[in-house]
Amino acid sequence: MVFRALVTDRNASGEIVSSVRSVEDAELPAGNVLVAVEWAGFNYKDGLALTGKGNIVRAYPHVAGVDFAGRVIESRNYRYHTGQAVILTGWRVGETRWGGFAERARVDAEWLVPLPRRLSARTAMMLGTAGLTAMLAINRLKEDGVTPNRGDILVTGASGGVGSLAVMLLARLGYRVVAVTGRPEQSEHLTRLGASEIIDRHELLEPSGKGLDGERWAAAIDPVGGPLLTEVLKKIRYGGAVASIGLAGGAKFDGSVLPFILRNVTLFGIDSVMQPYEARVAAWERMASLFVPAAYEPMVSEARFEDLPAEAESILAGSVAGRVIVNPKPARDNVVPLSTHSGA
Repeated sequence: MVFRALVTDRNASGEIVSSVRSVEDAELPAGNVLVAVEWAGFNYKDGLALTGKGNIVRAYPHVAGVDFAGRVIESRNYRYHTGQAVILTGWRVGETRWGGFAERARVDAEWLVPLPRRLSARTAMMLGTAGLTAMLAINRLKEDGVTPNRGDILVTGASGGVGSLAVMLLARLGYRVVAVTGRPEQSEHLTRLGASEIIDRHELLEPSGKGLDGERWAAAIDPVGGPLLTEVLKKIRYGGAVASIGLAGGAKFDGSVLPFILRNVTLFGIDSVMQPYEARVAAWERMASLFVPAAYEPMVSEARFEDLPAEAESILAGSVAGRVIVNPKPARDNVVPLSTHSGA
């Protein structure tokens, strides 16, 4: 079977380039489940993979795409059958293994989860890795005793995919959400998703010069990291918690132990890549019961394979709001001729 894929390769000059090519099933990596990809998500890691930044891709040619949803074509595993709707996120698919920017993908069964009945493949990718990460963070906050009656929850990077979905999911669970964004033009969207208050990112980034500031929020979900995380920790209430789930603002932050030893604040990390099957299934089922696709639709844009190299530059520059979802089918009025491709 020959199908379309966005193949990223290193050219003779050493540059990383991506183009739509024809690929055969025999070129796909080993695995016990073959999936017809119906929709894929576009994430920060995909931007790194398509540009060659971050050193997350070690072997070329490569097919990026860290999450996708579709239907099983063939299965040699008892858990999945032909025609079954499935989702894949994580497990370094799209990084060290070929991912979802193709019409077909071959993966291991343990990396998949069944698509919840309430979701279509498209709505699943409106959530994707971003929604899963946000839901895992919210579940962890609840385990840490952060309930809606404890106080406001801060969400940084609220205009991005993870942040905007965290705003919606928290609001649907009854939390009062304070959204931090550097894009005032997104305020109306965030309010519609459930944010009760909007804070400009630059206001929060202004260093106080203190080890502790006044207590403001019961907890926070932070996809940004860097200096912003430093300032957030100073302002968390006694016994509160911060979920660190990203590094859009940098991997390093300077801080003090004072929030931890004087206010009993907890800082924990959320990894969505290697989460066990049971935790992923539980998170997807909970998201399916909370997510309102119509409310989130204005935060969604669709792209084709041909659009993704440009989208990669945009997402790394921090200029993508909400979620970009990828339709693997060629646009009828913009069919790109497929070139030949040998070897994987």
